[in-house]
Amino acid sequence: MLAFAGVLQQCSYSQTSSTAKNKTMENNKEVKKDKNSVYSRTDTSKVNLSEEEWKKVLPAEVYNIARQKGTERPWTSKFEGFKEIGTYYCAVCGNALFKSDTKYESGCGWPSFYEPISKTSVIYERDTSHGMIRDEVMCGRCKSHLGHVFNDGPPPTGLRYCINGVVLDFEKAKEAEKKYNEKKG
Repeated sequence: MLAFAGVLQQCSYSQTSSTAKNKTMENNKEVKKDKNSVYSRTDTSKVNLSEEEWKKVLPAEVYNIARQKGTERPWTSKFEGFKEIGTYYCAVCGNALFKSDTKYESGCGWPSFYEPISKTSVIYERDTSHGMIRDEVMCGRCKSHLGHVFNDGPPPTGLRYCINGVVLDFEKAKEAEKKYNEKKG
């Protein structure tokens, strides 16, 4: 009971059904192709849309977490126990965030990483909501809420990036290599 309370203390808790989560992942792919013109895995320019524009292009659950700083329920993310090799991207804008070799099992209920891809892939802001003092992690390209970072992670950084899976996209390493080689010619 105390362990569960500790998890809730470190990351916010909100209600999201697993059915809604699965629909988001399906819809997310559709939205990227049809509505979300800023989604790109190659464009690194900053994205600055109004909240009304974001609301139009993002699925409701992604919008809630990314733009309204919500949190998915613990242990509901398909990425929590995910072991594929590749790259995690921002589901909102396509910015590269984490490599799979920095992901680890923290036991907190959300996908955890010890290091972002680069110093500019994420940005930080002090979060004093819910009576706690934490460091919020946001996408370095679109400033969407991703989760929080804590100082209780493994070496070499000692950090635990506790990230909402709803705002993550993933590409397997072999698929990325194939696309790179096709573009190369």
